[in-house]
Amino acid sequence: MPDPEDPRPEPPAAPKPGDCCGSGCVHCVYDLYEEAMERYREALAAWEARHGQQRSP
Repeated sequence: MPDPEDPRPEPPAAPKPGDCCGSGCVHCVYDLYEEAMERYREALAAWEARHGQQRSP
């Protein structure tokens, strides 16, 4: 049974088509998304370790 005090992390929402302006911004929405995905993967791995689950490939 899931622990309401320690919910499974949710992945960030992916950028939608048209969110990137294509001008090479320093902080492109795709770069920010990749950074958020890395934080999500780390949080998910930690959550799975706490809950004794194998990490998905």
